[in-house]
Amino acid sequence: MKPITGLYIIIILMQFITLTNITLFKGEWNGIAIWLSTGLFIAGTAFYLLNRKQKVSE
Repeated sequence: MKPITGLYIIIILMQFITLTNITLFKGEWNGIAIWLSTGLFIAGTAFYLLNRKQKVSE
C-alpha cells in the first residue's frame, strides 16, 4: 500500500468516527470519539514515519 493511501484511509476513519458520534449518538460519546481519533492519529504518524524510513534507506 502506498503511504498516501494509508494516510487517506486513516483520515476517512477519523471523519467517520466524528460523524457517527454526532449523528447516531448525538455527541454523548465525545470522550470515546476523541480517544479513538487520537489513536488513529498516532497510528497514522507511525505509519508515515515507518514508510519514510523505508524510502530513505532504499
